[in-house]
Amino acid sequence: EENGHPNKRLKRDTDEEDAEERNKKSPKRKIVLLMAYSGKGYHGMQRNVGSSQFKTIEDDLVSALVQSGCIPENHGEDMKKMSFQRCARTDKGVSAAGQIVSLKVRLIDDILEKINNHLPSHIRILGLKRVTGGFNSKNKCDARTYSYMLPTFAFAHKDHDVQEGVYRLDRETLEKVNKLLACYKGTHNFHNFTSQKGPRDPSAKRYIMEMYCGEPFVREDIEFAVIKVKGQSFMMHQIRKMIGLVIAIVKGYAAESIMELSWGEEKVDVPKAPGLGLVLERVHFEKYNRRFGNDGLHEPLEWTEEEEKIAVFKEQYIYPTIINTEREEKSMVNWLNTLSIHDFNSSVVGMQANNKNSK
Repeated sequence: EENGHPNKRLKRDTDEEDAEERNKKSPKRKIVLLMAYSGKGYHGMQRNVGSSQFKTIEDDLVSALVQSGCIPENHGEDMKKMSFQRCARTDKGVSAAGQIVSLKVRLIDDILEKINNHLPSHIRILGLKRVTGGFNSKNKCDARTYSYMLPTFAFAHKDHDVQEGVYRLDRETLEKVNKLLACYKGTHNFHNFTSQKGPRDPSAKRYIMEMYCGEPFVREDIEFAVIKVKGQSFMMHQIRKMIGLVIAIVKGYAAESIMELSWGEEKVDVPKAPGLGLVLERVHFEKYNRRFGNDGLHEPLEWTEEEEKIAVFKEQYIYPTIINTEREEKSMVNWLNTLSIHDFNSSVVGMQANNKNSK
């Protein structure tokens, strides 16, 4: 100031200086974000840089992080600069209620509100926690839980003429479904449940902790049920194929023996259920929580306080999308009509021939 008169300066200059000052005051820290999203209309979670015609969840997320001032604009193109890592790479059309991403951000005030202001309503950041500097959401994750919501008429036997709105799952069929789903528990070779993996590829072996189908319920005249599966990690299309094979067996297209056969070295034609009903429910960090969760500096990666927000998001955006899309596009009905095209018998015949030879 000179003679008591402030210097006149361009407002834009001061705004830029203020922004720089703020950025200096908000250092970058490693955090995790708890995300929920409805995956309809997206080509999965993972960003395809340079391929803008395939929109992904991460495209919208990175854009919101830049616009809210959490990350510098030049980091948006190269997410390695912010140590970005998603916990699970959900497929095209798949939703999430508890996806976790880890990254370095500037810890600005009202950070969640600011990020959410730049996101569409069907993508929300529901929680944030500080983590250790070396934390990586993919590598530190011990297990992932998915759910798959499907209309129960998917389990009706192929020889029965079924009216979609009238069908109700009986106790006996539900027990059969659960008996088959329980067979997946343990470690198996799932090379037939994904693409581009051979039977001798060690990474095709996966460990499943639990898998079951819950009690059916009715929504808008259609009866649905939810299958839950918890596993260490899953390969592309693995869960949809695990469910697809069980449906094929329950409907009478394939023999039960095909499940055992599918874990062997022979190539088995495993059908892939539609992506619509699949939801990443939650990810588990048990080892990390034991080591760092109570060290006085970091919180355990558990989201009990966010449970209600997660439930509300599912009711508002995930379940209605699954139900309405099923009614309008009939993805399950159309997929069930393709099951007769699959050749399950050739695999079984091959197995029987092998058994005779070995005897």
